[in-house]
Amino acid sequence: MSTLICGSIAFDSIMVFGGRFKDHILPDKVHILNVAFLVPQLRREFGGTAGNIAYSLKLLGDHPLPMATVGSDAADYLRRFDALGIDSRHLREVADSYTAQAFITTDLDDNQITAFHPGAMSHSHLNEVPGDGSVRLGIVAPDGREGMLAHASQFAAHGIPFVFDPGQGLPMFDGAELQHFLSLASYAVFNDYEAQLVVEKTGSDIPTLARSVSALIVTRGAQGSDIYVDGRVLHIATATTRRVVDPTGCGDAYRAGLLHGLANGMDWETTGRLAAVMGALKIEHSGAQNHGASRDEISDRFRESFGFRPW
Repeated sequence: MSTLICGSIAFDSIMVFGGRFKDHILPDKVHILNVAFLVPQLRREFGGTAGNIAYSLKLLGDHPLPMATVGSDAADYLRRFDALGIDSRHLREVADSYTAQAFITTDLDDNQITAFHPGAMSHSHLNEVPGDGSVRLGIVAPDGREGMLAHASQFAAHGIPFVFDPGQGLPMFDGAELQHFLSLASYAVFNDYEAQLVVEKTGSDIPTLARSVSALIVTRGAQGSDIYVDGRVLHIATATTRRVVDPTGCGDAYRAGLLHGLANGMDWETTGRLAAVMGALKIEHSGAQNHGASRDEISDRFRESFGFRPW
């Protein structure tokens, strides 16, 4: 079964400043701020919600179809997908634009200053969800605003179940628009902060919002996740983590486990636990796409955490 992943493709340039921002930013002078940070450490990572989710879904043995808009500088990313065996037929190049890029500077206190250039992502509405039967499941992940609205409507029009995952794109939508997304989606997933923001914007609590979809998932970091389904709440514990290195992309890895469970008819407890295992595998590595494991290794990690194998 092919899963269409509507979201962003991005490059993440991650820099480490060997000092502390607070020692170089004068609070009473921020109105004339002019400061430069020497960053001798720099790494460039492959990122974006569609790329990250597709990467982890491929580890699970699925056939992910990332759908995104990229710029004329995306050749390295496309070659990476080819090498990984990830189908790139739904990646559209937008001429005279850059692929979305995040420039992240971190100091010794783990504070971050991030600049994000959306680039080609702003044209995501140029892509359309295929209605030819090639897609049986989808996700609307953070992307350009118009693209997210269009793709949700297209999934619904084609009768394709999909996950609504607004993520960092959530502030772009008001309460009525969020209610509209939920009326179209089959499933929804938020982290705990996003869930509170949705509650404030819509004026409805999570149990009420959960009645709009077949299942609503709230991830809570180290506290695990909650799945609101069939009028009950299933609490899913975190999976065993051998080391904590970098949380970047953990949410996307979790969503890959969620999509795999849905695509393969797993029950909700197993689906949530698999999602937790994928998040644990990711957090043990820097970057969003540098973790690796075979299906057998993923099954081993699942058994280590939950006492049985998912396959």
